[in-house]
Amino acid sequence: MLSEFRTRVVEHGLEERVLDLLLAALKENGLVKAGGKQRTDSTHVLAAVRELNRLELAGETVRAALEALSAAAPDWVAQALDVGGWNRRYGRRIDAYWRPPGSQAQRDRLALDYGRDAVALLRAVYHPAAPPWLRQMPAVQTLRQITVQNYLITTDNSGAEVVKRREADKDGLPPGSLRLTSPYDLDARYGGKEDLRWTGYKLHISEVCQLPRPGDGVPRRGRRARPPVPNMITHVATTDATVPDVKLVEPVHRAPADRGLLPAEHYLDSGYASAELIVGSLATFGIALVTPLLTGTSRQYRENAGYQREAFTIDWDARRATCPQGATSRFWSPARQKGRDMIVVRFDQADCVPCPVRAICTNATRWGRQITLRPRPLQELIDANHTAQGDQGWQAKYALRAGVEGTIRQAIAVTGSRRARYRGLGKTRLEHIYSAVALNLIRLDAWWNGQPLDHTHTSHLARLDLTLAA
Repeated sequence: MLSEFRTRVVEHGLEERVLDLLLAALKENGLVKAGGKQRTDSTHVLAAVRELNRLELAGETVRAALEALSAAAPDWVAQALDVGGWNRRYGRRIDAYWRPPGSQAQRDRLALDYGRDAVALLRAVYHPAAPPWLRQMPAVQTLRQITVQNYLITTDNSGAEVVKRREADKDGLPPGSLRLTSPYDLDARYGGKEDLRWTGYKLHISEVCQLPRPGDGVPRRGRRARPPVPNMITHVATTDATVPDVKLVEPVHRAPADRGLLPAEHYLDSGYASAELIVGSLATFGIALVTPLLTGTSRQYRENAGYQREAFTIDWDARRATCPQGATSRFWSPARQKGRDMIVVRFDQADCVPCPVRAICTNATRWGRQITLRPRPLQELIDANHTAQGDQGWQAKYALRAGVEGTIRQAIAVTGSRRARYRGLGKTRLEHIYSAVALNLIRLDAWWNGQPLDHTHTSHLARLDLTLAA
């Protein structure tokens, strides 16, 4: 019954209804309101399926299709297939009591066997004599899609048909946003962030936030003062694991706008930030993004040495740049790079070759130093942001963002949000929204009763270090 209930809620687009009702009641009682501050962060979510490599995925997808066909059309399977032979290869899960072959050559042969079996099974299902409704079965459609994504059918020099695996550098593989990673959860994707890799989804949590004001009650020893209103979660968003954080800024603003709860300031980490979003959020929603912008990716930035872009003087009206050694640029070319308007500024080789500091400025051999700028309004905003990031006042203000990490920890510890309970993006999103409602109720209870949500734990070693320092 609960499974059917969740399915109906998702099918009718009512996932956020319970959160809407709660926030409306909180707004009516003055516990949440427009303006103020909001912070957002994301975390990875593991799908409710096993993680499979490409070899296991190919075999398990064939097995899943055979299982579905054997249940739905056993008479056709008995007539069209050698049941004994297929059962010996696919009678149990591919990863159950199974170790991959030791050599790469053996693994390659097994992968080709899986591919040939997939093609043979699909041809049997799509044969004119087969019942047409077999082709519409979800497991068969999944087999077809995963086979197309991972295999090619070609011919050799003699004209014989050959099934081969797709190679990323030769044949191309679909982008991560389209590539299926499991025959049992078609929405789960393989994602990565820094050194972390996982199969599943991303969860983004937004909450209102404020610091306790002086005089807002006397806290008990070792506990912080109670804030004037509780920090309520106002929005959660669930995406597949391939969606970058920067794509979520506008949806995260659109939802509070529909609820009449737009913040005045939004605290985000650099993964959400871009100069365009800072300008667009202020123009469209009236929200000031408080976020650091990433510096450049050139060698000088990576090594934190040499002449970085900020060392060059830009004369926007004259359309030229001057380097720290006094040379002026010879080329100023508007360009389009990765869908963005850019300006490429290049110095002449005759100026850079004899320069005494060339080694710390550029490695270019065909021309002189090159720098890349954004259009003037965006570039000036980026420069101002980078300057502000070094100010202690800005850093103290931005420290408010760190509190959202505690919210993510609470979601993981209390509601188990790190691991999806259900398969599919729709039900996983529903799970996260209901978890947010539960966390809001927990926070309301703690706020009304003056109880802290969590204690700050200090290790014995840290306490000893503090004692010795005193």
